[in-house]
Amino acid sequence: MKVFNFLKFGKKTRRKKNTRNSRRLTKRKFLLTALLAVLLLVVMYVVCLDYTVRTRFEGRRFALPARVYARPLELYAGLKLTPAKLVAELELLGYREAGLPREPGSYRWRNQQVDLVTRPFTHGDGPQESISLRVTFSGGQVEALQGRKDNAVIELLRLDPALIGGIYPGNNEDRVLVRLEEVPQRLVDALIAVEDVRYFSHRGIDPRGIARALVMTVSGKSVQGGSTLTQQLVKNFFLTAERTVRRKLNEMIMALLLEMHYSKEEILETYLNEVYLGQDGNRAIHGFGLASSFFFDKPLMQIDLTEAALLVGMLKGPAYYSPRRHPQRALDRRNLVLGEMAEADFITDQELLAGRIMPLGVVERPPRGTSPYPAFLSLIHRQLRRDYRDEDLRSEGLQIFTTLDPWVQRAAENALNKQLKRLEQGRGIAADSLQGALLVTDAQNGEVQAVVGGRDPRFEGFNRALDAQRPIGSLIKPVVFLTALQQPQKYTLATLLDDSPLLLQQPGTEDWQPQNYDKEFHGQVPLHTALAHSYNVSTARLGLELGVPSVMDNLRRLGVDREQPGYAASLLGADTFSPLEVAQLYQTLASGGFRTPLRAIREVLTFTGQPLQRYPLDVEQVVDASSNYLVTAALQEVVQKGTAKGLHRYLPKDLGIAGKTGTTDDFRDSWFAGFSGDRLGVVWVGRDDNEPAGLTGASGAMTVWAEMMAGLGLEPLLLPVPDNIERVWVESSSGLRSAAGCPDAIELPFIVGSAPTESAPCGPGSGGNSIKSWFERIFK
Repeated sequence: MKVFNFLKFGKKTRRKKNTRNSRRLTKRKFLLTALLAVLLLVVMYVVCLDYTVRTRFEGRRFALPARVYARPLELYAGLKLTPAKLVAELELLGYREAGLPREPGSYRWRNQQVDLVTRPFTHGDGPQESISLRVTFSGGQVEALQGRKDNAVIELLRLDPALIGGIYPGNNEDRVLVRLEEVPQRLVDALIAVEDVRYFSHRGIDPRGIARALVMTVSGKSVQGGSTLTQQLVKNFFLTAERTVRRKLNEMIMALLLEMHYSKEEILETYLNEVYLGQDGNRAIHGFGLASSFFFDKPLMQIDLTEAALLVGMLKGPAYYSPRRHPQRALDRRNLVLGEMAEADFITDQELLAGRIMPLGVVERPPRGTSPYPAFLSLIHRQLRRDYRDEDLRSEGLQIFTTLDPWVQRAAENALNKQLKRLEQGRGIAADSLQGALLVTDAQNGEVQAVVGGRDPRFEGFNRALDAQRPIGSLIKPVVFLTALQQPQKYTLATLLDDSPLLLQQPGTEDWQPQNYDKEFHGQVPLHTALAHSYNVSTARLGLELGVPSVMDNLRRLGVDREQPGYAASLLGADTFSPLEVAQLYQTLASGGFRTPLRAIREVLTFTGQPLQRYPLDVEQVVDASSNYLVTAALQEVVQKGTAKGLHRYLPKDLGIAGKTGTTDDFRDSWFAGFSGDRLGVVWVGRDDNEPAGLTGASGAMTVWAEMMAGLGLEPLLLPVPDNIERVWVESSSGLRSAAGCPDAIELPFIVGSAPTESAPCGPGSGGNSIKSWFERIFK
C-alpha cells in the first residue's frame, strides 16, 4: 500500500514538476516574444525616425522668403539730382559716411561732390561689381561721374536697389543661406570652442560632454546642457523645445542617425543656416548669413573676430544678449566667447586682449526686412499671385524687382499726413477722423511709383488705395465728354450744352433731378466750360443724349475692368471705384489714349539670380489721339480756370497740369486726379464711417495732391498735337466762328473739319470783317 502511495506521490510530483517546467517555458517564450516584439517596435521606431531624418534633410531644407526691392537709382550726367538727395538715397540703402570711403557701402559728401563705393549687386541683366567713383553736381543736376582711381568717365551707374520687404513663410522665418566655405573660420572656431569642443570627434552625442555637464550641474557650479551641435540641430530642425525624456531620447537617436548618413561639414553648414539669432518686428532672424547683415550690415565673409564672437555668444539667448537692447550683456558674453577661444588655442593671448577692448560694432539701424511700405507690398503680392502659387512666393527665395520710387513714396506719405492734420485743424474737423489714400504713377509708362493706403502708412490693415470702393463724383465727367468728342461732327469743345433744369422720369425708378454744386442753372454753356466748372446738369443731359451704355463702354475701354451698373446717376459718378481703378482710368488719358495696365513689378529672378519672368510694357491704343487730345486740353482748362485753379497756389501755371476734382453727395468724398508730363496722381480723402467730411475735391484731396507734387519737381505737360488738329477762334457764347481780337473770342482746338463754319458777327465771314478785309487787300 505504501509502495502504491509512493508511486502515486511520485507521479504527482512529476506532474507538478512538468507543469512548472511547462509554465517556465511558456513564460520564457512569452518574455522572449515580448522582447522580440519590443525590439521590433524599437527597430520600427528607429526606422521611422531614420526616414524622417533622411526625407527632411535630403529635400529642400529651408523655406526662403521672396525679397522685394525698390527701383534702382540710375545716375548719369544731366540727371536732376542734388547732393543732398543722393546722400539721402545712400542712407536709405544703408550706406555709411566715412572720412575716406574704401569699403563697399560707404560715402563722403563734400560740397558739390559725393565720393562713394557701391555695393556689388546682381540685377536682372547680370551682376554689377563694386565701383569707387565720384559724382559731381552743378545747377541742381549731376554734372559728371568719374572713377576715383583712374578718373575715367562713367556714362551710367546703377546703385543697388533698396530692400523694401519680403513675402515670408507662415512662421515669418527669414534667412540668407550661406555655404560653409563662405563662413569665416573664426566663426566656426568660436562655435566649436563654446558649443561643442569635440564636434569633429564624436558621433552625434558626446558621452564625455554629458558626463561633464552632469558633474557641473550636480556640483552646483553651473547648469550645462551637454548637447552637441548635432543634437541642437536635431532639436531645432526636427523636434520641439519641450523638456521631456521622450524628446531627449528622440534627439539622441536622430543625432546618431544624422551623423551616420551625413558628413560633419553638411551638418555644420545646416546648423549655421538654421539657428535663431534675433527678431525684427514679426520677422525672425535665422542663420548667421542674415544675422551678419542684420547686426553689422555686411556679408558674413567680411565679419572680423569680435563680430564672429558676438554672433556665437548670442546663440545662448538672442533676446537676452541682444546687442541693441542690452549692449553690456552682449559685450560681456562676447568677451566670454573670446576667452573660450583663447583657452581652446583658437586665438592668441594678444588677440584676446585686443578683442576685449573692441566695441560691439553693431549698426544702429538694421537693413529693412519688414516692409515700411505695406500698401505697396500688398499691390505687389496681388500681382504676383496671378503668376505664382502663394507657397512658392513664401519659400523659393524669389527676388522681386519693383517700380517703387522711395522718394515719391516719402513725398506722398508726408503730404497725406500733413494735409489731413491741416484740414482737421483749419476746418474744425475732429482730430484723426479724416482718412485718405493715394497712388502715384509714371504718366507715360504706367509704373506705380507710390501707394499710400491710409494716414498711417505703416499700418498693414485695410488698404484704401486698393480696396476702398467710393463714389467718384465728377471724376467720371471726362469719360462723358470724351464719348461726345469722339463724334466730332456732332460735338466739339465749343458745342453749347443745355444747363437748364432737368427732370428724368423712368418707370419703376424715382424721378431724378440733378443739381449743380452752386444750386444754379447756367443756360447754354460751351462744352469745355461745362467740364471746367464741373456742371452736373449739362453733363447729365449730355450723357443721356449719348446713352449711358456708350459712356460705360468707354469706361471699360479706358481700363476699368469691373462691370458697372450704368444708371443715369452713373453719369455723375454715383458708382464706386477704388483709387487704383481711378488711376488706371486716368492713366489712359495721360498716355494719349494708349491703355497701359498699371505695373508695379519689372522682373522676377530666382534665388540664384537667374531671370524668371519679366513684366514688359503692355500698350494698346483704345482712344483715338485727336479726341484724347481735346479732352486733355479741356482738363488743362479745369486747372487753369475751373474748379482746380487753386492748384496754382502750390504749382507754377506753366506746368500745364491736367486734372479733375470730384465731390460726392453731402461732401462725403473728396477726390482729385491729375497729371503732369511725367507723373500722375490720384488722391481720395474722406471718412471710413462714410459720414460727411465737409470737403470738396478742391478743398481736400487737391491740396494733398499739390503738396505732394510740389516737392517732386514735375515736368511740364506738353501735349503733342495730332496732325488732324487745328486751332480756331470761336465766339464762346454762341459757338460760332470768330477771330482774334473779337469780343468773347476764344481759341480752341478742333479735329479738322469739325470747327464751326457759321461766322459770329465779328467772325471772318461777317459783313464787317468782309469790308475790313477788302480795305486790307486794297492798301497792301
